[in-house]
Amino acid sequence: MARVTGWIYEKECDVFKWVNGRLQHRLLDKYFNVITHIGGATCTILTTLLLLLTIPADLKKFAAAGILSLILSHIPVAISKKCYPRKRPYLMIAGTKTFSNPLKDHSFPSGHTTAIFSVIIPLAFIHPGLLTLLLPLGLSVGISRMYLGLHYPTDVLAGMILGISSGIFSVFLLNVYLVPYFL
Repeated sequence: MARVTGWIYEKECDVFKWVNGRLQHRLLDKYFNVITHIGGATCTILTTLLLLLTIPADLKKFAAAGILSLILSHIPVAISKKCYPRKRPYLMIAGTKTFSNPLKDHSFPSGHTTAIFSVIIPLAFIHPGLLTLLLPLGLSVGISRMYLGLHYPTDVLAGMILGISSGIFSVFLLNVYLVPYFL
């Protein structure tokens, strides 16, 4: 088992080094420094609340699902960060490029990636065609976390899985159980 985990870690470090080191460009620096904040708490919470207040009544359940998904997705994020205290790559991998004020807490899983996917999945249920815009946005947030030296690829992948799962679960929960009573 140790050989398998060692091999996985080696491969993910290769991917991380490619995104963080070889992909570097001043235009990408600007892009990823901006796009990463779209997955932050402030942006995801404000976006879902704004949608809840502004979209037509028959679609409000999807904004409510986004809020519920954000809440539900961050419970396992908080637990995982406590149970799996993985140091951030910029602290572990020599030569990692990082930017101003890097985070100091644990890296697994990526909270920004979890948040963006937990919001975009319920929105994609409104209109599946939105995925052509929202999926690249979510993937950009995930890549930005590696580009900025803050997360390993498996941190980002785990965040994607948590966000997608909570988004689907929240839409299901609101549609089947809660909408008839509250919305």
